[in-house]
Amino acid sequence: MVISRTPFRMSFFGGGTDFREYFEKYGGSVISATFDKYCFVTVRDYPPFFPYTNQLTYSKIERFNSPEELSHPMVREIYHFLHENRLQISYDSDLPARSGIGSSSSFAVGLLNAIHTHRGKSCNAYTLAKEAITVERDLCREYGGIQDQIAAAYGGFNRIDFDKNGFYVKPLNVAYDRLEQLNGRLMLFFSGLSRIAGDISRQQSDNLKKNITTLSNMKFLTDEAEKILLSDESLDHFGELLDVTWQLKTKLADNISNDGVMAMYETAKRSGAVGGKLLGAGGGGFMLFYVPENRQQHVRDALKDYMYVPFRFENEGSRIIYNQ
Repeated sequence: MVISRTPFRMSFFGGGTDFREYFEKYGGSVISATFDKYCFVTVRDYPPFFPYTNQLTYSKIERFNSPEELSHPMVREIYHFLHENRLQISYDSDLPARSGIGSSSSFAVGLLNAIHTHRGKSCNAYTLAKEAITVERDLCREYGGIQDQIAAAYGGFNRIDFDKNGFYVKPLNVAYDRLEQLNGRLMLFFSGLSRIAGDISRQQSDNLKKNITTLSNMKFLTDEAEKILLSDESLDHFGELLDVTWQLKTKLADNISNDGVMAMYETAKRSGAVGGKLLGAGGGGFMLFYVPENRQQHVRDALKDYMYVPFRFENEGSRIIYNQ
């Protein structure tokens, strides 16, 4: 039996420039971090005493003999990709799916990591990220970028650059005290709304030509944010840039924001948040705010109808926590 633990991520800047349609022509950049909320994937050989040969447990239980019988597209394609059979797979998570924290990519990375380890193969972060991108974007043909798979595999606080030749992960060596300060000023709330990211990403992809200028401006903000993080400039400017990138993000597709999301955002701003953004593709899920310490209780009170989720940054990425 093998158990993998894979973190979720929060993307701060550059989301959308990690779409192949954009970065293969113009280059892309994102700044993101993983944090201490995880998905756990358990893989074991399935005993040969039952009328089926495989079992997958997530929000439902699927028992099957052939991958074609699976309704879960990602697991079906991973079975084909790795030529697997006779497995029992279980998925557990600290946070809900379809909520903007890269949960599907974390699951893909975690499952690949667990299966490889179960078969006696050790994979580095680069291989796990590449394979997860292949599964989600090529085999499942899901719309979206490629930053989530990379963040989940590598872990940490990174700048990730993309071009036609691939991706490049640059850990941001932010001073420990400064990173602690930033962590302490970020507040995460669950909007209560779930959405299918692929539907939003499809519209972003369709709108690519008219969004070139907006995406270029969003990519520029990654440079500005990196300068702030690696200097002694006030971190409040990081929060202000979050507000700028959120305003730009809402222009990429009609379904990124909605009345409920905007009301939540404006309430937080009136209560003391400097800036913030919806995580992931948009439409719902988790919203992140930058809030000075002396205004955080005001924001919590104003958003009392939403679940507040404390978190800390993490640096490990997907790892095996049990191998028996």
